[in-house]
Parts: sequence; structure tokens; C-alpha cells
Amino acid sequence: MLKSFHYFAGAVLALFVFAHLGNHLVGLSGVENHISTMEILRKVYRNAVVEALLILVLVIQVISGLRLALAKRGGVQDKWVLLQIVSGAYLLFFLVVHVSAVMFGRYWLKLDTNAYFAMAGLNTEGYRLFFIPYYLMSVFFFFGHIAAIHRQKMNRAVLGVGVAAQSISIVIFGAFVAVAIIYAMTDGFSTASFPEAYKVLTP
Repeated sequence: MLKSFHYFAGAVLALFVFAHLGNHLVGLSGVENHISTMEILRKVYRNAVVEALLILVLVIQVISGLRLALAKRGGVQDKWVLLQIVSGAYLLFFLVVHVSAVMFGRYWLKLDTNAYFAMAGLNTEGYRLFFIPYYLMSVFFFFGHIAAIHRQKMNRAVLGVGVAAQSISIVIFGAFVAVAIIYAMTDGFSTASFPEAYKVLTP
């Protein structure tokens, strides 16, 4: 039952995350396009009902994920199960911290938590030492978690590609997506500018 709740909550969250990552990849064509795309997506996920559902499945995912990870913590031999546990643990950390930060920025600081909200940390000396790996690992481990589950659940080759190779491909794809997003948000691994209002995030 606990696994069923976890998988259902994860599937719902994954839909949102894929849309969110796609939004970030649009940033490769410029921050203005990133923000305009986000405004379109917000009409869906900032709907009161949808937002409440996302918060609910987030809570379910955190609680069920923590309990499942604790249940598996001893004697893990399979590297894919280990990846599932490690990636899941990091994603739990990231989701709690990131959502809390967004809510703080949105309701307390009265900021529009758009691309500039993330760019502030990614493009400020000192802070970027934390935020670049923080965001890189969140994307990488998201795909790593999917890859680990795929390796355990999938039982057939696709177009001659074995299950292990499929999972490795998912991990590699996730690494490329993670790097591409950081590239977009830092103006090509340089230093992107952001509005003065967001400097309150990096005093």
C-alpha cells in the first residue's frame, strides 16, 4: 500500500517536474522566453485545485519516500537499488528545501519566483558554489531515480536495447539536461544578470 501511494504521488509529481524542466530548457533561447513559457504553465499549476493537489502529493511523496528508504537502508547490494535510495534521499531534501524557499520568496519577500529567483544564487559569487551543484544534482538524481525504477520494473528490450542500457541512457540524458539548464541559467557558464530586487536573496 505504501509503495502504491509513493508511485502514484511520484507519477503526478513527475508530470509537473517534466513540464518544469522543459520550461528551464526553453531558457536556452533566452530568459524572456523562459518567463513567458512559465506564465503559460502557471495558468495550470497555480490553479488553486491543482496547486493543492501538488502540495498533497508532495507531502505523500516525502513521508512515503522516507519510510521506504529507511526500510531498505540495510544490506543493499544492487547498484540500481542503491541509486534509487540515494537519489530518492537527495530529492526529498531538495523538494523540501526548494518548495520552502519558493514559498518564502513568494509570500514573505513578495518576489515573482520566476527564472530570476534561481538565477540569483547561480550567478552570485560565493553562492554559486552551493547552488550550481544543488541544482545539477536535483536534475541528475531525478533522472537517476527514474532510471533505477525503470531497471527494476522493465523486463524487455526496446529496439534491441537491453534494460540496463535503457536505464544508463536515462541517466546520461539526465546529465545532459542538468548541464544544459545550468548553461542556460548562467548565460553560457558565465555570469547572467538579474534584477536588483532579487539581490535580497544573496546579501
